[in-house]
Amino acid sequence: MSKKVALVTGAARGIGLATAKRLQSDGWAIGMLDRDREALMAAVREVEDSFALPYDISDPEQVTRAFADLRSHHGRLDALVNNAGVADFGPIAETDFQRWREVMATNLDGTFLCSQAATPLLKSSQGAIVNIASISGLRASTLRVAYGTSKAAVVHLTLQQAAELGEYGIRANCVAPGPVRTKLAMAVHTQDIIDAYHDAIPLNRYGSEGEIAEAIAFLCSPQASYITGQVLAADGGFQATGVGLPALRS
Repeated sequence: MSKKVALVTGAARGIGLATAKRLQSDGWAIGMLDRDREALMAAVREVEDSFALPYDISDPEQVTRAFADLRSHHGRLDALVNNAGVADFGPIAETDFQRWREVMATNLDGTFLCSQAATPLLKSSQGAIVNIASISGLRASTLRVAYGTSKAAVVHLTLQQAAELGEYGIRANCVAPGPVRTKLAMAVHTQDIIDAYHDAIPLNRYGSEGEIAEAIAFLCSPQASYITGQVLAADGGFQATGVGLPALRS
């Protein structure tokens, strides 16, 4: 089979679904993995030449089964997009160990497990790993002790993967989205929060799921053939500005 195959985790909605659609538009076959079976089955119907992998990446046994299914469907893998993630925001004092572990189990452990399971297939194709971190993994913010720490670990995991897997022709890169206009974000962000983000972002707006998908698709593509070990902040300039910009924008 000559068609390239991508596996996208957390593909039932949001950035994952947008990425699946974007890669499919370039002619990729798409394995769509998500633990929300009902939402996943609906999402698969939106993406041509895709198939469902209803598994939980925080469970090593389920990861093993997911990759067995992938092999039976296509027998190859050219790109792994580790997008699945859990967001849990709260003060340090209220983040008990169970909450901490729930975040780490998906955001960090699941990314590690899927990458490890994908490596033999990616060696054959000299394929790509794209890990989805967050701007919260590059700069600290309030209420993100577990989430931000997990995403910072994903950034470093990406560097480790690039250092070790490059000799097999596998590229490993990371996309760190800034504020994105997802349904979840719009449901929980008050107008004050939205205004504050707009003031702090040079482009003066949230990003879209499609814009993040474009960055991911580029790093999966042959156009990024000599790029590995990089962190691409798709954030409208949010990381670059630090503090003080709103006061200077009058």
